[in-house]
Amino acid sequence: MSARDIAIAITIGVALLILLAMLRAWRRRQRRDAGLSAPLGVPEHAEVVSRHEMLYVSTTRHDQPLERLAISPLAYRARGELAITDRGLALCLDGTPTVFLASSRLVAIDRATVTIDRVVEPGGLVRIVWRADDTTVVDSYLRLSAGDPHELISHLRQLVPAAPDTGATR
Repeated sequence: MSARDIAIAITIGVALLILLAMLRAWRRRQRRDAGLSAPLGVPEHAEVVSRHEMLYVSTTRHDQPLERLAISPLAYRARGELAITDRGLALCLDGTPTVFLASSRLVAIDRATVTIDRVVEPGGLVRIVWRADDTTVVDSYLRLSAGDPHELISHLRQLVPAAPDTGATR
């Protein structure tokens, strides 16, 4: 065996070890997040107000844009459509069941510049803050295929319920 063959074998071995480590880390993340799920299916009488072509980028822990969550079916980037309805918003991602975020789950809508896997121009991402369950708030990031997200954000903000009045003053 020549020195070149040994170098190739070592390179292949190291590459396989790196791929194996990546696979183990992703599986561990999926087990960690198995208790979280995205709500599926659009309510029967929801009226679609508008539709927008978009790229779904990621879902992360709230205010931790680099900590991806493996919430099914939002674990992977995908192209799709955002449908705004009178009852919430639907994420119709290619090859996955439709995720429906009812207005009651929405916490906030704003803009972002960075999330795991993606850095764009300032404010180029739409961040949807929503409740995955009673105690877990997450952020989902979208990138519109065309146009400025300003109008979309205005429509989405109308879906977010007003914060309850606690009677506290500043």
